[in-house]
Amino acid sequence: MKTIFDEVSYNCSKVVTQSYSTSFSLATKMLAPSIRSDIYNIYGFVRFADEIVDTFHEYDKAKLFNGFEKDMEQALEDKISLNPILNSFQYTYHKYGIPHHLVASFMKSMRMDLTKKNYETFDEYREYIYGSADVVGLMCLCVFVKGDKEKYEKLKESAMALGSAFQKVNFLRDLKADYEHLNRTYFPNTNLMELDEESKKRIVNEIKADFALGYSGIVQLPEQAKFGVYTAYRYYKKLLQKLQGTPPLEIKNTRIRVPNYQKFGLLAQSYVNYKLQLVQ
Repeated sequence: MKTIFDEVSYNCSKVVTQSYSTSFSLATKMLAPSIRSDIYNIYGFVRFADEIVDTFHEYDKAKLFNGFEKDMEQALEDKISLNPILNSFQYTYHKYGIPHHLVASFMKSMRMDLTKKNYETFDEYREYIYGSADVVGLMCLCVFVKGDKEKYEKLKESAMALGSAFQKVNFLRDLKADYEHLNRTYFPNTNLMELDEESKKRIVNEIKADFALGYSGIVQLPEQAKFGVYTAYRYYKKLLQKLQGTPPLEIKNTRIRVPNYQKFGLLAQSYVNYKLQLVQ
């Protein structure tokens, strides 16, 4: 029965999420059960595309990516795929009416990572972040509002800002890995190998502005999604706080982390804030 295959597909996406990101997996667990699986389905899809361009160095990445993109488009058209990750994604895509242009923009940014190493202008930078992060936030928003187009439009800008904030925090945290292993730099007009306190402050302030706009949308989310998204927001805010207090030289030479005990502390505090209705 296809229901068994679909269940296996959803479980695969869940395993991918849990295996690749403990923080995102923890936040997803805080979502209502009715939407949790759909967020796993989205994450599994974006994670696999990202893995192709970031880690499969011993293979022909372009060939793998082209095949994955072709299979993805076929899955969306046929509403089934023998690739369980794509099968679970197509289900969520159709269930909530996720606009195809969001998927296309995401794949475009992932394809850019195959060849593009530097983002020298703000327009290039914004285009990449829109496709790699903002649209992922918008896909998730489609799930959070359960396809309600009016709510989607109302929260669209804040969802994009939150996606941008998360991505920029990742960029700042992963300076060493991006440069040494992938030979990439994302922030325009910034020599990351000579990162100074002033440049870091400019980046941090940019992220803080994104977080402020993103939070304005979190408080308006349906209850089924609010606590989970708020948990992710608190985690990334804590990570930014640690980066802000870390000397530029250390950021360039090590990967800053939030220890597990702090993650669970953030979860506990987020739960208290949520229950006391302080998330508003």
